[in-house]
Amino acid sequence: MQIMNYIPEEFTKFILVLIFSLLIGLEQRRHHLNENEDLLFGTDRTFTFVGLLAYVLFIADPVNYIPFLIGFVLIGLLLGIQYYHKIGQNGKYGLTSTILALLTYCIPIMVFTQPVWLVLSFIVALLLITELKSHFITLSKKASEEEFITLAKFIAFAGIILPLLPEENISAQIPVSPYHLWLAIVVVSGISYCSYLLKKFVFPDSGTFLTGLLGGIYSSTATTIILARKEKQEQTGCETVSAIMIANGMMYLRILFLAFLFNRPVAISLAIPFILMFLISFILSKLAVLNKQKIPHQEDQHKATASTKNPLEFRTAAIFGVLFVVFALITDFVLKNYGSSGVTGLAYVVGVTDIDPFLLNLLQQDGGIERMTIVLAILNATNSNNLMKMTYAISLSSKNIRKSLIFNFLVLIASGLIISLFFYIL
Repeated sequence: MQIMNYIPEEFTKFILVLIFSLLIGLEQRRHHLNENEDLLFGTDRTFTFVGLLAYVLFIADPVNYIPFLIGFVLIGLLLGIQYYHKIGQNGKYGLTSTILALLTYCIPIMVFTQPVWLVLSFIVALLLITELKSHFITLSKKASEEEFITLAKFIAFAGIILPLLPEENISAQIPVSPYHLWLAIVVVSGISYCSYLLKKFVFPDSGTFLTGLLGGIYSSTATTIILARKEKQEQTGCETVSAIMIANGMMYLRILFLAFLFNRPVAISLAIPFILMFLISFILSKLAVLNKQKIPHQEDQHKATASTKNPLEFRTAAIFGVLFVVFALITDFVLKNYGSSGVTGLAYVVGVTDIDPFLLNLLQQDGGIERMTIVLAILNATNSNNLMKMTYAISLSSKNIRKSLIFNFLVLIASGLIISLFFYIL
């Protein structure tokens, strides 16, 4: 980019203002193709002139901005007159074009005072928000009052409550700080919330496989139970086996993501094993549908329904918090009395419950447990959890897929045990 050294900076800024203003104007032209231009403030040329006028007034006094501010007031008055005239002519009260013209006027001051990436982000945001009007309308129709309350809860959880909590342990007997407890709740709820939003708004009519994939991000155990019950009702056959396997594969990616957030050294140790376990799950998922046992001509008629339960319910957070503290106490007791072998053994027992509180407690240990002990405990917990999910799946599904479920889960469990054995040897 040596050529940039020979181009005056002022000329570069002028070109940027010109291009950005013209782009917004062209977008307005396209957006109002079928409308009477006499009722519009302007389109391509007008918006370009607004940007250039702001550029000239800004460079006239780049210190105090007096001409620039006067121009902003005058443009605002003209826009107000035009807006009043538009209401009188056709009764439309939309302010989008008016606000967009004022924002276009602000482009020069951003070009001169802000980094290029921020200016580009600003322009992209203007163009996208203007063009996505129909999508916003569709989204608003899908969203209920509860959705916005849920979003407000998550913002309060992560942005208000979390920063206010102390990082000191609750007491000498309870080796957990309120901050780390709530952080675990926020992170797990955030992952579940993203899966919930994808399922409800992006893929509302997802098939069985996609339901398993998205559900595995939320909870592989809950997804396995839901899909198994659904299979017994609708006889969806091997499609359900495939979905259950991919849900269990997503469990490994979710835990690996949590490990990178809370304990990078442990995450690095788990990266290869868990990616391998995900690949095994993915292969099993694909192989499961090669010998389809579905009812003829029903392959594309079934749409699995994953749980749309609000992942940010207070009861859910409370249960998670209680389990987190309980597992912290149990882990601390076992570590003091039985050492590292006790913790890795405990992981097998914990695997029959919700493993997230236990795993997050391990990942947030400040040197109290060796890294390899944490790695082994996580591997053992996932293996035990897979055994529990196999029990759920074969007991809740129809007889037609039980052999397939047993075979796939046993392959998954055996693979996990071999990897665990490898770490024990190390």
